[in-house]
Amino acid sequence: MGHLHIPTCPWPKTTARNTFIFGARSNGMKLEIPFDCRHEIVGEVTELGSRVNKVKVGDKVGVGCVVGACHSCENCNNDLEVYCPKMILSYGACYYDGTVTYGGYSDTMVADERYILRFPENMPLDAAAPLLCAGITVYSPLKYYGLAEPGKHIGVVGLGGLGHVGVKFAKAFGAKVTVISTSSSKKDEALEHLGADSFLLSSNQEQLEASLGTFDGILDTVSAMHSILPLIGLLKSHGKLVMLGAPEKPLELPVFPLLMGRKMVAGSATGGMKEIQEMIDFAAKHNITADIEVIPIDYVNKAMERLAKGDVRYRFVIDIGNSLASSN
Repeated sequence: MGHLHIPTCPWPKTTARNTFIFGARSNGMKLEIPFDCRHEIVGEVTELGSRVNKVKVGDKVGVGCVVGACHSCENCNNDLEVYCPKMILSYGACYYDGTVTYGGYSDTMVADERYILRFPENMPLDAAAPLLCAGITVYSPLKYYGLAEPGKHIGVVGLGGLGHVGVKFAKAFGAKVTVISTSSSKKDEALEHLGADSFLLSSNQEQLEASLGTFDGILDTVSAMHSILPLIGLLKSHGKLVMLGAPEKPLELPVFPLLMGRKMVAGSATGGMKEIQEMIDFAAKHNITADIEVIPIDYVNKAMERLAKGDVRYRFVIDIGNSLASSN
């Protein structure tokens, strides 16, 4: 992780007593802001504020997408900080004191203990880091929409950073899992490596017709423009299509197929802190981690080029601590 130190940071004194500092590895998404920030951040606790009782020095911990909220609204009171109207992202957002949050491009980070997640000692931090966003993004809707039950037939659209952990969580819940993709090249990966039960090529009309009305739920992880009408057709009556990707332009929503089967098209973000911790504990119990490639910080530009080409299986994780240590 490299040598850890306490950074100079203009945090409010009232907050500092509830915070701690830890070394960071990070993984996330590129943003069109002056500083490229990361939001799946993991490391070890090095120092505690005087009121911290959730963790101790040396604990393996992480910070996900959120580092603050109002703590008084209905969502916050129901452990759903991510849906708070005043939610503060861990990157590119304005913190309570007016400073900007900069994510995980650092060997140290200060955070309020409410937004800290604990990892079991036997869980590898590098492969667990993407669970703080990708993992909870698939876990939360499976639980909330009643799809985390043995025997359910779950479809996962898109086999990328979200989709591959979606397959793992759905299988751990005891579901029958079908990967739905436009590319036949994903079939072997889905069936042999990730353990999906079946593979549906969405560009094959015969396969689509044979699968009509057979899915209890579908997680759509695709952020590119695509038609959701074929996916709605795959649902059973009362089935749920949950949108997890974020296409740049609005998708067309056909209403009549929803009416005729009492079907649902819904959405989901990540999850509140309580649920994220629950997800981590579940993942540790079932040996679920993300498939990753660990890279040094000076490989980032090349990694972004590869990411744009889809050349990653399935998450890059930047080892900040060792990168900085080797450059000193």
